[in-house]
Amino acid sequence: MTHHSSPRGRTRLPSSLKAAVAVTVVLAVAAGGAYAAGLGPFDRGDDDALDPAAAAQARAFLADWAGGRLDGAAARTTNPATAQEVLRNFTAGLDISKPRLTAARATRGDDGSVRVPFTAKMPVTGLGTWTYTSQLPLREQKNGGWKVDWRLSLVHPHLSESAKFRLEREDTAAPKVTDRRGASLTGDSYPSLQAVLGQFAGGGGGPRGAIRLVDRVTGHVEGTETGFGKGEKDAGADEPVATTLDASWQSAAEKSMAKAGGKNASLVALRVDNGEVLAMANSPATGFNRAVSGTYAPGSTWKIVTSSALLLKGAVAPDTVVDCPKHLTVGKEFHNVETSEFPGASFRKDFTESCNTAFISLRGKLGGSELGDVARKYFGVGQEWHVGIPSYDGSVPVPGDETEKAASMIGQGRIQANPLIMASVTATAASGTFHQPVIVRGGRNTTTTTPLPGSVVTQLRDLMRATVTEGTAHVLADLPGEIGAKTGTAEVSEGEPNNGWLVARRGNVAVACVVEQGVTGGGSAGPILHSLLSAVPGDPS
Repeated sequence: MTHHSSPRGRTRLPSSLKAAVAVTVVLAVAAGGAYAAGLGPFDRGDDDALDPAAAAQARAFLADWAGGRLDGAAARTTNPATAQEVLRNFTAGLDISKPRLTAARATRGDDGSVRVPFTAKMPVTGLGTWTYTSQLPLREQKNGGWKVDWRLSLVHPHLSESAKFRLEREDTAAPKVTDRRGASLTGDSYPSLQAVLGQFAGGGGGPRGAIRLVDRVTGHVEGTETGFGKGEKDAGADEPVATTLDASWQSAAEKSMAKAGGKNASLVALRVDNGEVLAMANSPATGFNRAVSGTYAPGSTWKIVTSSALLLKGAVAPDTVVDCPKHLTVGKEFHNVETSEFPGASFRKDFTESCNTAFISLRGKLGGSELGDVARKYFGVGQEWHVGIPSYDGSVPVPGDETEKAASMIGQGRIQANPLIMASVTATAASGTFHQPVIVRGGRNTTTTTPLPGSVVTQLRDLMRATVTEGTAHVLADLPGEIGAKTGTAEVSEGEPNNGWLVARRGNVAVACVVEQGVTGGGSAGPILHSLLSAVPGDPS
């Protein structure tokens, strides 16, 4: 759920709000090591012909900030030391993770500077998303390059030498939660829901808190930038939250996580016909809800979307010959898992064996933005979802060059997803119609999508079924039912084991699982989904 920031003013929180956790953002320069994290979501804004070099520098600054590469972002400013400390204290002090920063069209000032407005969506851990707008000032340097002209107000317009932000949290009991049939769901009975239960609004009120603007010297509250959660006297505060979860599926999902072998993993199971979430599990059970808030490269499971884009425009058919060599160089060398090759392979063979080089060789069949357009238009990826708990809804940026375009064809590069997104992609491919995933019925739906043509759906189903019967998802072949699936192996970083993915559809259920450092999808996520589908052999009622 996205919370939009209120205008600056004298808004007061209820007197009952307890500053159980109060974190002050300290903006003094202090010594500290560089903070680094994996790539975060970053949307490319409109390219600007005003000054491409300035616009590119602004986008690079935002990408580094969003990705946690704060030393890199700071180096793009006129005051790197201060910038790095401010950005670190802002994100860490306000408990912000994985910012999403979207640049808009640049404008030029009378003094020759360039300004790039941007929208910031800042997920505050356990509370929600703080959304606001700001702008980056850029100045041309003596060497002809451009740098971000550092000032506090570019981080947030209200941040200044006299005012800073403070995060306050209120301790609240987790709400009472029930499954689709009214059975109670508790963290004791379903440990993997511990990361989820406190995210629901209603019941006990859900997590509450606020980001306050305070005077640096006196600590006096000048205003409330944004609030999270409901007030104590909200109507229905004693009513349990009725979810779409199914106790049988949830129990099976919890047990299947044991197959992760101690690795970080998560899965989502949902109904194909309406997007209702049946189960959501994480390993370890406590902490980050990576199933819906994680940001992962989806690897070859994304080939479902890539195949849809190619099939939609008639660029290939299942029997089209698309050679699958061991290696293919597009700026860098791409290869298949275990450097496999299939000379003279059909597109069907390329899909079932998950041939990276074949898919990359087809990149010229799609325009620069076409993969993202298809993901958004037909699969809802990148649109704003209202699931019922905070979620990350995916990102498919326009590739910056041919190497990145090649990577995007196989679910790498800057494409970001999670098990919720990929379970939804699988359901859409199976039915042809996107249904916004929900875990609480009756919420908002602001998505707009177009159904896939029936011929494309038929081909996708056949390709996914063949992947089970004769391809890389054969780990599911012994299970009853016409199961269709797609494996995925996603590179993380040099020298690190790959993440393993598997998505599958059986009857009216679509499932997706990722295992961090699982190496291969079939070998790591395969046993987890095999265990889940074995435990609940039928469709939910």
